[in-house]
Amino acid sequence: MTPDQLDADLELLRRTGWPEDLQVFLERYPREVWPSHVNLGDTARFWLQRHANFRRIGKSLRSGTTLFREGKVALPVFRSWIVPRLQHFLSDLHAHHQIEDLNYFPILREAEPRLTKGFEVLENDHAAIHESIEELVHATNAFLGEAESDAIRTASDRFSDASDALLSGLLRHLDDEEDLIIPLILDRSEGGLGIG
Repeated sequence: MTPDQLDADLELLRRTGWPEDLQVFLERYPREVWPSHVNLGDTARFWLQRHANFRRIGKSLRSGTTLFREGKVALPVFRSWIVPRLQHFLSDLHAHHQIEDLNYFPILREAEPRLTKGFEVLENDHAAIHESIEELVHATNAFLGEAESDAIRTASDRFSDASDALLSGLLRHLDDEEDLIIPLILDRSEGGLGIG
């Protein structure tokens, strides 16, 4: 499914969750039963931990950027702080999405054809997120390359906007991805799906 074939309500930054037809398993297995469910295996736990880590690092990046923009952190300190964290975050995110797109999504889509549209939406999310990553990389490089105070402020605004856009889309995506996949795993088990 290409982005122009996607229902407008399912676009990453417009979506507020899954439509009813994609909540088949979520209704049976709401989030509150996940932690203690017998079918929540090591693969799913690791995957949820990776998502929690992306949320944690994203929150840290947002907080650090806010402190800099409020003048509570000096420019040289912020630049040296943000670069390694952002590189690590974006690299891990890219690798994580590749593993999902190439390994897990095809297996899960085949196991439950009723969720095919959901996996297509998630793959489109990955493409949208990677566009946001490219925008953030350009904005970051421009910000890091500026030396004049007025230009630094403009570049900082662009960097902050690009960072916020990426993180907003990513948080929506992580929630929806979990809501589609974890209930399916709980219903079928990791071994039953061939992912454990």
